[in-house]
Amino acid sequence: MGNSALRAHVETAQKTGVFQLKDRGLTEFPSELQKLTSNLRTIDLSNNKIESLPPLLIGKFILLKSLSLNNNKLTVLPEEICNLKKLETLSLNNNHLRELPSTFGQLSALKTLSLSGNQLGALPPQLCSLRHLDVVDLSKNKIRSIPDIVGELQAIELNLNQNQISQISVKISCCPRLKVLRLEENCLELSMLPQSILSDSQICLLAVEGNLFEIKKLRELEGYDKYMERFTATKKKFA
Repeated sequence: MGNSALRAHVETAQKTGVFQLKDRGLTEFPSELQKLTSNLRTIDLSNNKIESLPPLLIGKFILLKSLSLNNNKLTVLPEEICNLKKLETLSLNNNHLRELPSTFGQLSALKTLSLSGNQLGALPPQLCSLRHLDVVDLSKNKIRSIPDIVGELQAIELNLNQNQISQISVKISCCPRLKVLRLEENCLELSMLPQSILSDSQICLLAVEGNLFEIKKLRELEGYDKYMERFTATKKKFA
């Protein structure tokens, strides 16, 4: 991409607070953005070939609310990304991430996190420190089990479709705000699905198609009627 074209994008972003440069074959995060650290609110560099984020630059976007780097080649995130205290939406679908920085819980304003199609082998415990998190998409990763710490997750919607999950902690029923739980196409036996999800949780949409049991067997479980009451009440609310 020519320098003059990039310069034009930077000039526009200076006025709008939005820098969007998708499908351009970029192999690195544009260093020209260091001029805009104090006025960018949105950065979208999706569908490029970016392999890493510059640690010294990425944490300086003090007003940044939305960062999208879907469909790139990121293998690791620098700790400095956790300095983005105003960040509300982080979208990193279809990269090669295996884990999140240990300080990820410092992204205190984060509401929506999309990490579909990465290489995560576990539910990142750092997510449980994020008090304003509403939606988490961890679909299409390599997660095998859901640990006890999940009970501290504040999310309203958790998407774990297309992982390799065969075990779920009963603590998932304790999530204070969890309404939507997606577990389609995993490796769950019916005996491994905590019945308290049905009888004793806030969850009103449970999606479990494509596991190692027939859906009609789920309907026979104790607590299914309580789940259906929540499901129907929610449906009425949005009808």
